[in-house]
Amino acid sequence: MHPDGSLGLALRPLRPDDIHRHPKYLFQHLPQAGLSCYCASNPLMISFVCSESGVWGGGIQLSPMDRPITIFRMRIYFCALLLCLNSITAISAEKWKLVWSDEFNGKQLDYSKWGVKENAFGGGNHELQIYTDRKKNIRVENGRLIIEAHKDNAQIAGTQRQFSSGSIRTKHRGDWCYGKFEIRAKLPAGQGLWPAIWMLPTHDVFGSWAASGEIDIMEFRGHEPNTYHGTLHFGGLWPNNRQSTGKLKLAEGNFTDVFRTFGIEWEAGEIRWYLDGKLWQTKKKWDTVGGKFPAPFTEQFHLVLNLAVGGKFPGNPNAQTSFPSKMEVDWVRVYQRK
Repeated sequence: MHPDGSLGLALRPLRPDDIHRHPKYLFQHLPQAGLSCYCASNPLMISFVCSESGVWGGGIQLSPMDRPITIFRMRIYFCALLLCLNSITAISAEKWKLVWSDEFNGKQLDYSKWGVKENAFGGGNHELQIYTDRKKNIRVENGRLIIEAHKDNAQIAGTQRQFSSGSIRTKHRGDWCYGKFEIRAKLPAGQGLWPAIWMLPTHDVFGSWAASGEIDIMEFRGHEPNTYHGTLHFGGLWPNNRQSTGKLKLAEGNFTDVFRTFGIEWEAGEIRWYLDGKLWQTKKKWDTVGGKFPAPFTEQFHLVLNLAVGGKFPGNPNAQTSFPSKMEVDWVRVYQRK
């Protein structure tokens, strides 16, 4: 608001002193916009200063507290604020290019994009399932990927397990170093169910697990339907591995009720976790015995989608766990910097 009462709104080149010239402002980093963004506020001003390599700035300046703020004037402020936010969003969206996706619109799994794992190893976590390539465990229907766990005493090549399920991966079909990864999915409820969306190194450049790293985009315990976990594994070879984890708990609703978009943005020295496009976790510290930071997250990784049953993370199923139970995936999309 200028001295004559008019409203000012501008986008201009960012000056180095923009974030220091008003010491009473509160500056907050907003990496979810995909930019170096700062929000500043005091009784006289609400402003946004956004920089992608120091390119843009913007501001909305409000009237002093002693000037009456009418409903009409507040509407003007709100519209101007939306214009600033839309500009930020447009700049951010232009930074990523879609390089790989699966919308699951076909009649079967696209084997040019996915490989199916068949084993009963338990993942090193005392899991109870056997992974198969049967359609009852892995299929595409109604535009969605279905990974379904059954209690069916499945037997393959002389190995029998009480539970069967599915696991697919993009290894040697889709491998990336850095990028934005988004997966829209609905998760199953029940004690002992462990759906996961994660990434493993395509080549163990720095050594076997976990020296070459692991990125868990989403891990879920079926008995905690409103909470999911995002984790990095790194450090030394097992059992000298370490991890850094965080969890997000919904204020309302469950991950078993509706589809949600789970995502990360992985860049050199920083990995950010998103839910439905909103940032909730950032990690910048890790290490490996095999190299210097930002190793091990400097090599190609591939995606893994699976539904495990039992194991150390969720515990084993109980009498109330319902089978069959399924994880549904609407789409998977991978972006890289333009």
